[in-house]
Amino acid sequence: MLYLVSYDIVDDKRRTKLAKKLCDFGKRVQYSVFECDLNKEQLKNMMKMATQQIDQDEDSVRIYKFCGTCAQEIISYGTKKGWEEDDVIVK
Repeated sequence: MLYLVSYDIVDDKRRTKLAKKLCDFGKRVQYSVFECDLNKEQLKNMMKMATQQIDQDEDSVRIYKFCGTCAQEIISYGTKKGWEEDDVIVK
């Protein structure tokens, strides 16, 4: 399943650490946005990791789930390509 992960992290150190760890789960498509093709266990692991990295009182992480049909309808302009079905993410 495809997930869009966005974040707003106040602290530079926490923001950098979260971004690096999210690279293990998906592809960065904008500065604070990742597209991740995950199964249920991978999603669970990513959510656990994200909640451990942020300050719940200052930061936010949002995860949006895309159905297969919706993922095929993503429109992108410019140089940064997003998720493609044949992309491989290795953990």
